[in-house]
Amino acid sequence: MRANIVRIGNSQDIRIPKAILDQCGIRGVVELTIDGDRLVIAPETEPRAGWAEAFQSAVAAEGENEPDPLAGLPPNQFDEEEWTW
Repeated sequence: MRANIVRIGNSQDIRIPKAILDQCGIRGVVELTIDGDRLVIAPETEPRAGWAEAFQSAVAAEGENEPDPLAGLPPNQFDEEEWTW
């Protein structure tokens, strides 16, 4: 599909048909990047998207379910006098 670039004030604009925007899932804010000699327009991504899943997989790889090495030890002075939840 071809589209014309039009001048709007000191900027330039391109009109993107609604059908293309709907097909790409683009609404509202977009991210613009340059890939070689191409302009890439993509839907805005959430900050830190995927971090929770990455953390969970890293924790699972480290063995989150291993027993606590301090479990069963008697409390010390810090535990009894200073520590509060």
